[in-house]
Amino acid sequence: MFNRQALVALQSIMVKEVSRYFRIWVQTLLPPAITMSLYFVIFGQLIGSRIGEMGGVSYIEYITPGIIMMSVITNSYSNVVSSFFSAKFQRSIEEMLVSPVPTLFILLGFIFGGVSRGLITGVIVTIVASQFVDINISNWAVLFFVVFMTSMLFATGGLVNAIFAKKFDDISIVPTFILTPLTYLGGVFYSIKLLPEFWQNISLFNPILYMVNAFRYGFLGFSDININHALILITLFIVSLFSLAYYLLQKGIGIRS
Repeated sequence: MFNRQALVALQSIMVKEVSRYFRIWVQTLLPPAITMSLYFVIFGQLIGSRIGEMGGVSYIEYITPGIIMMSVITNSYSNVVSSFFSAKFQRSIEEMLVSPVPTLFILLGFIFGGVSRGLITGVIVTIVASQFVDINISNWAVLFFVVFMTSMLFATGGLVNAIFAKKFDDISIVPTFILTPLTYLGGVFYSIKLLPEFWQNISLFNPILYMVNAFRYGFLGFSDININHALILITLFIVSLFSLAYYLLQKGIGIRS
């Protein structure tokens, strides 16, 4: 299974995915930098100056990890959902599935392509953030683990979305009606400790809350959520979703006619 030909196939899929979004970098890598700059100006400087502090740090410093995580989530997801659905629409994915390339390597090729875009975007937004706030890292290990696992999770989610999508409009339903609301309600711009107890408990069902807070812990050293619980849940999320994606791809569900 793990022979040289399979590894070459994995590398080829990854190179194709990376080349795809670098060819149109004005549409894929530049917009997040501009959008997140507006977030820092509006929420960080204009509104943040009136709010003052949150969690013992300046408001702009508090929201920085969440804004970076927003860009990682959005770009990891959108890269795979658009790329995989295009391959399904053009029926090139069927050729991959009937080839000797293991299903696992096809899955990893698309996912790592999305992960790379998410991480590159995260670096770009971090550089932008450094122009507005001093970047201080509290825990590098947690930071790298969370950003990698989160980008992998949402890249996998994008692939699952693409598998079930029947037309191009379908790939925008999950980001618009599920992903965006969960992201904005995931503690990016506020601490859930400010919410009434009922809404705090409701917020605990939002998976993005754990990723944003774990990432914030890597930056600032504190979190609204128990960091060990957050890391365990993130791991369980990725294992479950990856297993589902592998099963769907292996069985050809939503792909083979």
